Amino acid sequence: MNKKILIWSVLALWQITAVAQPRFTPNTDIQKVGQVEWKHPVDIKFTVVNEGNQPLVLSDVQPDCDCTVARWTETPIAPNEKGEINVTFDASILGTFDKSVAVYTNAEPHLSYLHFTGQVLTTIKDYTRTHPYKFGDVRLDTTEVSFPDVQRGTYPTLRIGVANEGERPYEPILMHLPSYVTQKAEPSVLQPYEHGEIELTLESDLLDDYGLTQGSVYLSRFQGDVVGEDNEIPLSVVLLPDFSSLSDEVKQRMPVIDLSTVDVDLSTQLAKKTKGKQDIVVTNKGQSPLAIFKVQVFNPAVGVNLKKNVLEPGQSTKLRVSIDKRTIDRNRGHLRVLLITNDYQHPKVEINIKH
Repeated sequence: MNKKILIWSVLALWQITAVAQPRFTPNTDIQKVGQVEWKHPVDIKFTVVNEGNQPLVLSDVQPDCDCTVARWTETPIAPNEKGEINVTFDASILGTFDKSVAVYTNAEPHLSYLHFTGQVLTTIKDYTRTHPYKFGDVRLDTTEVSFPDVQRGTYPTLRIGVANEGERPYEPILMHLPSYVTQKAEPSVLQPYEHGEIELTLESDLLDDYGLTQGSVYLSRFQGDVVGEDNEIPLSVVLLPDFSSLSDEVKQRMPVIDLSTVDVDLSTQLAKKTKGKQDIVVTNKGQSPLAIFKVQVFNPAVGVNLKKNVLEPGQSTKLRVSIDKRTIDRNRGHLRVLLITNDYQHPKVEINIKH
């Protein structure tokens, strides 16, 4: 009988010992320090939480080189309480660094490693102002790709400034480019904290129709990246008729579009009801027929009704603009209507709508 009691007592003691332990939990295993100025020491702090149910003791902290000095909480850390491990890196050698710190504790396992990484530079490069838009370790100087007022047969280019704030070489690439846009990065690979450009060229001959074409491209932030809302960049192109070959004599006989207003205010109507509308008078004040090639809206809440799309000189028609405020998609920007015409002075007319 005594033998059975002894066995149960040993098992119970073993269970208590197994459950009652400290637990070493740092806020992170790796601190990314970023850019460090040469010979200017930097302090790195790790916060440690004891998630166990016995006091946690940090018995020793040993950096992997003489370039780092460590300090830590030497008193026992009670359950659910915090301690600190602070290291000072002397930044005496230029280049990328990846340093480790060995931490000895009374928790299981008794040895853990913490790391801090970054790059020592003679001059720190701060891209927060020149490239204000952050995508992970990559910064851009814009968050949209826009080719406004393009004529067919032209090949306009634009440049996106890109900076690599990561600690590894980075290849700037925009994913899911449409067939009518090509890209070239210069340089093709950005070293850590280096900046460059992505040059985009529009091949306007490959566009299908006049007016606004919209889509999205996606910044590749690292090798194997996937597309998503957090790396999406809107792309837009407005294709207009080409009048470059017209003589001055022909231009004098061209149509001239005139609108009674280009600012539609439906806020008063929509304050009392869900739908509002306004008629705009469109007149041809030129000397040849006015053709309205395209009428575009960009929000499901906006409706348009144009009675005639070809107007003889002196002729007028009505363009009705309506809104159903119940279907406004606020992610599509301000409400507007776009007209594309054969008026060489006003091939694009934009009507803004206030609601």
